[in-house]
Amino acid sequence: MAGRRAPVDGAVAERLCALLLRVGRERDRGAFASLFQYFAPRLKSFLLRQGMEAGAAEEIVQEVMVSVWRRADSFDPALATASTWVFAIARNRRIDLLRRERRPEIDPDDPALVPETEVEPVDRAHEAEERNERLHRAIRQLPAEQADLLMMAYFEDKPHSQIAAERNLPLGTVKSRLRLALARLRTAMGDER
Repeated sequence: MAGRRAPVDGAVAERLCALLLRVGRERDRGAFASLFQYFAPRLKSFLLRQGMEAGAAEEIVQEVMVSVWRRADSFDPALATASTWVFAIARNRRIDLLRRERRPEIDPDDPALVPETEVEPVDRAHEAEERNERLHRAIRQLPAEQADLLMMAYFEDKPHSQIAAERNLPLGTVKSRLRLALARLRTAMGDER
């Protein structure tokens, strides 16, 4: 029977009902103080037995009693006793708290949710892709020896001297062919714009 409340005797139940009705109908602060004095320690004990920490239980008790003050006019003694009505509010607040803890609110500024690099807008990405395609088309139209040297210099990032050694060409020839290749690429890229 852990977690169950002891039944309230008839006289106490009637008194609590009368106090709750006075709060609802007349906004009677004295009646509310009496309800608070009666329910606050019992609600806290109930919440602690449900596994809540003391601080969280006290917060829920405060919220429940504020709800009792605000919603006392909706209490109907024909449907429930005052204790049942108040403890139902506490139970619902506890469930709401558990749901919030399981599904925390997302902070859009949380560094874990913000990409490290800025995402390029779709239109810019599309333009870059088109430029890239034009460049590759223009490279395919170059003479083979120029395209080969261009690929080594700019895509493999090799120095001109290394290219000259690997292709067994004079350094001046490598530089001349690269200049010619770049001039043709500028022309081809400018023509397609």
